[in-house]
Amino acid sequence: MDRYSKITNKNPREIVLLKAFPCAWGKCAFCDYIDDNSRNEAEMTALNAQVLQNVTGELGVLEVIDSASCFELPKPTLELIRRIVKEKNIHRLFFESHWMYRRQLQKMRDAMGVPITYKIGVETFDNDFRQKVLNKNADFKTPEEVAEYFDSPCIMVGIKGQTKEMIDRDIDILKKYFKLGTVNVYTNNTTAIKKDDALIAWFREKYKYLDDDPAIEVLYENTDFGVGD
Repeated sequence: MDRYSKITNKNPREIVLLKAFPCAWGKCAFCDYIDDNSRNEAEMTALNAQVLQNVTGELGVLEVIDSASCFELPKPTLELIRRIVKEKNIHRLFFESHWMYRRQLQKMRDAMGVPITYKIGVETFDNDFRQKVLNKNADFKTPEEVAEYFDSPCIMVGIKGQTKEMIDRDIDILKKYFKLGTVNVYTNNTTAIKKDDALIAWFREKYKYLDDDPAIEVLYENTDFGVGD
């Protein structure tokens, strides 16, 4: 499992994949990332400290991800991140959070003492597909609601049951309402949610230009950020 990398093309930053307590929701139909969760705080804290030793601060920006939300990281790990931010002169953090934590985002900003770009796994702005098929438990109705709290939505493309029109709308929303966004091309995993190869091929052709869009990062594989396995 690779847990440290550097992203040097778009939005240059260091990135770490840490271990966290189980996701507070943990019922998304497509997600088996929760297998990286743990309840052993001492073990998680030790591993996370080892991973964070790799951070140099050379790019001035650090992204911290885990298989849940940033709020599920152990408190000693969050304190260590705060210290590293100061010691390494990091001027911005990237964190990810579930919609349920939207009213706690500012507390984390205050605790870390630097601006935080918050990502959120929207998956799609089609409310029925997000809630009824993907079981996301994110009950917002409009992009404006998301933009009130979050900076950078992550959407998924290429899922069976998804349509070209849904993807077109999601990309339009990313560009209209947000300065940053991530597009994850869906990869089959251990869940019952499966990829649609024809839809992925269509997306790759129509939206190839996103590879050159500085505001949108397209992940064709889960490990394209250099972390994970």
